[in-house]
Amino acid sequence: VEFLYCDLASMKSIRQFVQQFRAKNCPLHVLVNNAGVMLVPERKTEDGFEEHFGLNYLGHFLLTNLLLDTLKQSGTHRHNARIVTVSSATHYVGKLHLNDLQSRCSYSPHGAYAQSKLALVLFTYRLQHLLTANGSHVTANVVDPGVVNTELYQHVFWVVKVVKWMTAWLFFKTPEEGASTTIYAAVSPELEGAGGCYLYNEERTKSADVAYDEELQRMLWTESCRMVGISDEANRLL
Repeated sequence: VEFLYCDLASMKSIRQFVQQFRAKNCPLHVLVNNAGVMLVPERKTEDGFEEHFGLNYLGHFLLTNLLLDTLKQSGTHRHNARIVTVSSATHYVGKLHLNDLQSRCSYSPHGAYAQSKLALVLFTYRLQHLLTANGSHVTANVVDPGVVNTELYQHVFWVVKVVKWMTAWLFFKTPEEGASTTIYAAVSPELEGAGGCYLYNEERTKSADVAYDEELQRMLWTESCRMVGISDEANRLL
């Protein structure tokens, strides 16, 4: 095991990480996008992005795009490289505001978090479409880990914290249980060559209807490329 530092809330840090990783000339068979914050007060990343959108979504968007060439070189016909992105059931209530992705008009921690998780699902579906069109031996899937007992809940109201402390053993998954579907997506032979899936409890299931809107997927992708300063991957892949 080797550790390389990467701050997903910093575009500079992501680029430095990718440069360091590439210098090792290692293959990349599995990329798991799992960083995140939840219900944080309104604040911005060093690049000026609203933190939920900047860290949860844009950080992973940039990281994945910068590592795509390595992933495509690492995948084979028999063993595809895999991209696993962790979303949340909150994406079902999320709304994507293309004209206000930074939640500047009216900030809601719940709305911003749900939007970032919906964006991850839209991103995964668009990415898989492009990978398939390109004939790449890479698959992209998105995972809902369920309600997991972690420190991610540090910004919820104190009443919720008390209830969580009292009931976590009954209603919350342990971190190990929460990781099971991500591990399944990363290594299961059943998913070899299968992409564009939304997975929950190690099964394929249906995501929010809006996530299947191909025009919305395309517009988010194009805007995301502009925001992080890369060329539109759709043009480069196709």
